[in-house]
Amino acid sequence: MSRSPSFAGVILAAGESTRMGTDKALLPWPPQTAGQALSKDTFLSAAIRALAFCTDYVIVVAGKNEEALAPVVYACGAAIVANPDPSRGQFSSLQVGLHEVLSRGRDAAVITLVDRPPVDPATIQSLQTAFGNAPRNVWAVVPEFGGQHGHPYLVGRELIEAFLQAPVTAAAREVEHQHKQHIQYVAVSDPFVAVNVNTPEEYAALVEKAAR
Repeated sequence: MSRSPSFAGVILAAGESTRMGTDKALLPWPPQTAGQALSKDTFLSAAIRALAFCTDYVIVVAGKNEEALAPVVYACGAAIVANPDPSRGQFSSLQVGLHEVLSRGRDAAVITLVDRPPVDPATIQSLQTAFGNAPRNVWAVVPEFGGQHGHPYLVGRELIEAFLQAPVTAAAREVEHQHKQHIQYVAVSDPFVAVNVNTPEEYAALVEKAAR
């Protein structure tokens, strides 16, 4: 029997982007080409739109950059919550976001990072279909491309609770490994699931590749 969970989208965007030198959430995306009208789209706005397509609502977890991100978040119809101490690490932002998911009455989440181009909505739909058709002992569905696991990944109530019960010093990967028998990996054809951008050089290479 298939499941029909109620999904929220969670975008982790509280990092300080120290290696990039500017907030990665606000990097332009998609890249502009000659002759195109100037766009204000960013990694953040593109991620919100991608998740809004297939979730009930989208939560953006910000940090010290909350004030800078808020106009983009609200313009895209999403919600924003602040990690009061993002220096604790990315896992603390995940916990903040998942607390908000449960407080809004949802029992599953599509989780992604802001430092990457968004995947195709069809990719998310395929992951949701896999999750819906999976046995009850599957708590999460993770995309895989070229042997690499990536984002966004889908989690049900059981793994959300496991994440929230873990110490703030933990890492999502550690918790997933503890419950690996409940994780299903799904091969996808979308290379963006395995892409992340940390430096100006990586961003420039991604823009050049996308332009081609």
